[in-house]
Amino acid sequence: MSKILFVMTGADHWTLADGTKHPTGFWAEEAVAPYQAFTAAGHEIVVATPGGVVPPLDQGSLAPQFNGGEEGAKKIAETLASMGEMQHALRLEDVDLDDYAAVFYPGGHGPMEDLAVNADSGRLLTSALKSGKPLGVVCHAPAALLAAVEQDGTNSFAGYKVAAFTNAEEAQSGLADKAKWLLQDRLTEAGVQVQVGEPWVPNVVVDRNLLTGQNPASSAPLAAELLKKLA
Repeated sequence: MSKILFVMTGADHWTLADGTKHPTGFWAEEAVAPYQAFTAAGHEIVVATPGGVVPPLDQGSLAPQFNGGEEGAKKIAETLASMGEMQHALRLEDVDLDDYAAVFYPGGHGPMEDLAVNADSGRLLTSALKSGKPLGVVCHAPAALLAAVEQDGTNSFAGYKVAAFTNAEEAQSGLADKAKWLLQDRLTEAGVQVQVGEPWVPNVVVDRNLLTGQNPASSAPLAAELLKKLA
């Protein structure tokens, strides 16, 4: 089968409006659920991060309340521990898109800190979009789309319909009033058409080769849609 590139955050914190550093990273379910779906279908996963660092896990994402209880939390932690690809991340700067059949961006607040302003990621996203290859992006990872800018200054994803973590969800998570900016607002300002679904309910939007999911619950359905594109 083929290789799927996971582009993941290298940030272990999110700088809030008052300058404090909120501990974060990637969200467990948003990496694990797609990883399991893609590997079960026979695909190989390659991880890339800025600088090739090991992607930091948001420890809060292992809490039982986010994983259907203690048993679910234990299973997701065990799967993460078995994902050796995480320990051998490529430098995002060195990635060649031609080596991959698809690209996937897991979320968590980490991308709000680094991928939102990472030019290498921005160029990769623009190239992936124009290549026609399936491009999956979930939850807070659409922050990375903000760094995908054309030479004339417009956003490469302007006019595309996407799902992304919403203002309502950020408010319910208790961080909206502490954030420097909100993802839904910034995407809208960039000309991206955010399709807002109910909080915490799966919401997957497919627009051409771009596939996006609103929240952690959207990770598995998003992976299923991406696999259809690879079939």
